[in-house]
Amino acid sequence: MPQPIRLTPSLREKVWGKTHLAPWFPDSEKPIGEAWFLTDRELPLLVKLLFTSERLSVQVHPDDGEDGPRGKTEMWHILEAEPGATIALGFREPVTRQRLLESTRTGEVEQLLNWIPVHAGETYLTPAHTVHAIGAGIVLCEIQQNSDVTYRLWDYGRPRELHVAQAVAVADLTVHPGAADPRQVRSKHFVTELLNLRAGTEYRPEPQQCQLFICIQGHGAIGAQTVKMGEVWLLPETGDQPLVGTSESARFLRTYVPTA
Repeated sequence: MPQPIRLTPSLREKVWGKTHLAPWFPDSEKPIGEAWFLTDRELPLLVKLLFTSERLSVQVHPDDGEDGPRGKTEMWHILEAEPGATIALGFREPVTRQRLLESTRTGEVEQLLNWIPVHAGETYLTPAHTVHAIGAGIVLCEIQQNSDVTYRLWDYGRPRELHVAQAVAVADLTVHPGAADPRQVRSKHFVTELLNLRAGTEYRPEPQQCQLFICIQGHGAIGAQTVKMGEVWLLPETGDQPLVGTSESARFLRTYVPTA
């Protein structure tokens, strides 16, 4: 029987990252903003943990076929949030493309965005074309199409390249619906389920394309493999699936690519 594969975390230094990474990783001397979970082949989905001490840039991603074959729809599950932590999704009210363009010259774009207070346990779906930003004081799990095409609209004066024309051209100018039901998030690119497993529970998933289990609380086992918090495991796509079990309560995000 094919065995589950543990993905390897790759820690990425960012100006907006954190040095305190516990309990997910040992603390770092350098500010770590992202942990990418990788294997020896490219998967259609990419899982990251993000650690923020400052606001990330205001940005937007294209959809499939607009800047390469694969766009970038993503979702965020909030793991930790300091009091007052916020994310921006869409706009407080619909805007015109011209006003959005002008707002990037003055910084008004920050005020046009809908900044949402966030708390641990919440989930947000960010389809391609959604203008968004992640605020400070947050640890989250991001599940996304495996693409890194990003158009920055605004970066608070940091000396990084902006892509205003491309961003304005594809931006969704409407109001984002807000938090999703954390029990299941569904898009054409991925399905993600929140699994709360009580002590002694066993769960056998159906086979799926690019099926990943992300342990976000507690620990357990997938087949014969011990699974710890902060680990991501890839299950075989066909055949009998390994049992997922826990001797104490644990929480997982299960994500996969839907077949239809």
